[in-house]
Amino acid sequence: MDYRRFKHARFSARFPENFRYSRSHYWMSGEGCAKDTWRVGFTKFATRMLGELVEAQWNVAEGEVIEPGQSIGTVEGFKAASDVFSVMHGEFSTGNPVLEVDACIVRSSPYLEGWLYEVRGEPEEASLDIDGYIALLDATITKMQESGDYD
Repeated sequence: MDYRRFKHARFSARFPENFRYSRSHYWMSGEGCAKDTWRVGFTKFATRMLGELVEAQWNVAEGEVIEPGQSIGTVEGFKAASDVFSVMHGEFSTGNPVLEVDACIVRSSPYLEGWLYEVRGEPEEASLDIDGYIALLDATITKMQESGDYD
């Protein structure tokens, strides 16, 4: 897997080059999955905002049709609790079973073992390639700095 390095202010991370990304800081990848199945997870930026996760729960069942923007579960961390939204069109396949034992893996390995859920389907139309996501992230951090919301 090839990565692209990004650095802005005090935030530095590497992002997989061939993944798709959402404007809401999720990644989507079909690598290593069955045909037409994608894994979805939080980007490194999202994990920094959420902090360490302690729990993930899903409010959709296997095979249930989901659409982009739909709340499909929740995550709870030390910093915040948040809804998990779908960034895919398709059928919910499963949540990552590792999260039941070690939800902190989302922060320590966001692009490999720390995925959130799988979907049989396709990414939302508004998904971004690596260049689009890095441009979005750069603008987001600049805006946060200007408003005083970025420490």
